[in-house]
Amino acid sequence: MTLKNWCAVLVISAGAVSSAIAQSDFPPSANSKQEAPRLVEVMSMAQLQHLKLWHAGKAGNWDLAAYELRQLTNSLAEAAIFYPAIPISNVTTMKEPLLSIADAIAAGDNRKFAVSMRGLTDGCNACHASMGRGFIAISVPTGGQPPANQIFSPSGSGRKK
Repeated sequence: MTLKNWCAVLVISAGAVSSAIAQSDFPPSANSKQEAPRLVEVMSMAQLQHLKLWHAGKAGNWDLAAYELRQLTNSLAEAAIFYPAIPISNVTTMKEPLLSIADAIAAGDNRKFAVSMRGLTDGCNACHASMGRGFIAISVPTGGQPPANQIFSPSGSGRKK
């Protein structure tokens, strides 16, 4: 499945969810099983995927960046599915930044990747603000050091750009 298809899955998944007005405690959907992750767990994973996506792209490891983008897209889809109190517009507005990142990854375009990541980050923060959670603000990582326990440079075994 291509990155664009994964991004489309996010939007389609969100379309299947009601656009109920946000509640302060974000209870899980009545349709979800008890195994549904807490929203904080889904969003913490999304934050880590955002960080890893950035470092993979900056290192030019487009295979890893594509993988992390799929993981991030899946996390956002999970949030939309398990937590229908998140307005549908908050989820669907993420489509363009995700598609833009997918295009940058496919082209191996560092400049477009950086611009697209800023757009995604702005979208995340706008969603947080619209939900009364503006105090949860993320940023495009600064500084050159990625997380210490993963290698982000390409290994040479993947595709070349």
